[in-house]
Amino acid sequence: MPNSNLAALQLTEDEQDALRRWVRRPSTAQALALRSRVVLRCAEGGSNSVVAAELGLHRNTVAKWRSRFLADRLDGLLDEPRPGAPRTITDERVEEVVVKTLETKPAHATHWSTRSMAAASGMSQTAVSRIWRAFGLKPHRQETFKLSTDPQFVEKVRDVVGLYLNPPERALVLCVDEKTQVQALDRSQPVIPMMPGTPERVTHDYVRAGTTDLFAALEVATGQVITQMHNQHRTVEFRKFLTAIDKAVPADLDVHLVCDNLSTHKTETIHRWLVRHPRFHLHFTPTGSSWLNLVERWFAEITLKLLRRGVHQSVQALQHDIRRWTREWNDNPRPYVWTKTAEDILESLAGYCIRINDSGH
Repeated sequence: MPNSNLAALQLTEDEQDALRRWVRRPSTAQALALRSRVVLRCAEGGSNSVVAAELGLHRNTVAKWRSRFLADRLDGLLDEPRPGAPRTITDERVEEVVVKTLETKPAHATHWSTRSMAAASGMSQTAVSRIWRAFGLKPHRQETFKLSTDPQFVEKVRDVVGLYLNPPERALVLCVDEKTQVQALDRSQPVIPMMPGTPERVTHDYVRAGTTDLFAALEVATGQVITQMHNQHRTVEFRKFLTAIDKAVPADLDVHLVCDNLSTHKTETIHRWLVRHPRFHLHFTPTGSSWLNLVERWFAEITLKLLRRGVHQSVQALQHDIRRWTREWNDNPRPYVWTKTAEDILESLAGYCIRINDSGH
């Protein structure tokens, strides 16, 4: 029989809905889900002993959450803040470390370390590390950037990004570039393969066996790549590559090529070739903006997965591996999806310009 000494536990419709959601949701903490079951069962009239037996809990646990709910309703089921030691570092001292990190440099270094900042601020190294993590400060890291000075920067960004986001009908958009001076490198001693607990080991020195220039055209829509390799990257080699593209692309499609501003892309020879092939249209990225050409992402991929750790005793062996890797890529191509609009890019670069002007350099 229900215990007549227990306070009646009645739920509103909103409270019932909230408790049932907490019980059902997979992301709810298990402790909160169990407390919700306790309250729901108690609201049905179960005594502390009965609910404890049904849910496999101690009677005192059921009594605790019944009383907490009666006192604070739903908020009573949430964990209370745990008591801890009072703060020993004031907001003013935290601000001092942040300002010093952002606006000053140590006397004998280019950037602060946790040790040098701890010595300068009188705090422990652990405290400095916590403050830096809280504010996302990483003085040891540095990234590179370059703002284009191309007078037609805005127009070229809108032109190239427009091709990526809204490609023309009955046409292919290809990103074209050359990866020059790809070296065939052989290690001076044999590579020691990886073993459990030991990474692969190679000698720090190497033997140069020659170079090749890799021409690539990445199809934006599919990720397919057309490649050629030559010993040089002059106008004549670029014209040969354009001819290879012309043969590879169906004759009924226009071809839009995204290129950089290399002089060999703009010679009279190339101009005459384009006049004879009117379906080809060249779009130039702004000067110093190689990040806008998607084929650079493919070059990074082949560098990471083949060239950087590859061992080749001759240029022929290097070219063979590049052709094999490219065939395997084209068997299962993965297009790089461009998402930034031209306005997003221009706004981001405007922010960089403001920061540069405010930096005092």
